[in-house]
Amino acid sequence: MRIVVAGAHGQIARRLGRLLSARGDAVIGLIRNPDHRADLEDDGVTPALLDLETATVEQVADVLAGADAVVFAAGAGPGSGAARKDTVDRGAAVLLADAAERAGVLTYLLVSSMGVDLVADGATPASVDEVFTAYLRAKLAAEEDLLARRDLAVTVLRPGGLTDEPGTGRVTLARHVDRGSIPRDDVAAVLATLLHGSRDGVVAELVSGPTPIAEAVATLP
Repeated sequence: MRIVVAGAHGQIARRLGRLLSARGDAVIGLIRNPDHRADLEDDGVTPALLDLETATVEQVADVLAGADAVVFAAGAGPGSGAARKDTVDRGAAVLLADAAERAGVLTYLLVSSMGVDLVADGATPASVDEVFTAYLRAKLAAEEDLLARRDLAVTVLRPGGLTDEPGTGRVTLARHVDRGSIPRDDVAAVLATLLHGSRDGVVAELVSGPTPIAEAVATLP
């Protein structure tokens, strides 16, 4: 497969890039910092310099030409304010979807977050700071935009709290799960497994659990 990963220098994305390249997929990683090129090349990923906050649909579509799938694993990052949560976590995800449709790419995997239901229907969750609330709103808006598209087969993955512990290869994956944490290794492994199946409109939450990843993914609709 030929797979384009947005936010390719992120912690989940780099793990995913290494997994995909190791199994023989051609991986193109979208990055905005040229200093990250060498890291991606070491991972077996072909870097493409592109800033999704400023690029046009046509520029992104050119990079996506010939791809089988795209993965949005980008994020504004923990040090960013509410405005960038919208321009990256929502705006860049939507731009990538527009470009995927333009380039004829069918499969789109969106890395979202557990907790977005807290802001559904305009709700403001208690004991959640303004910036994290903006992040949840941006993620939910991106989900809603993508899932409404007829020309994309969209899977939304909502991981729980992310850790750097070694992956176990075992998870709990379903539409709704109890809150918990998940190693980034296992998130990447689930994404890699999802890329080898055809799904549309699936939204799944993910935490550590007892089920082998291949089995957990196979039980999704």
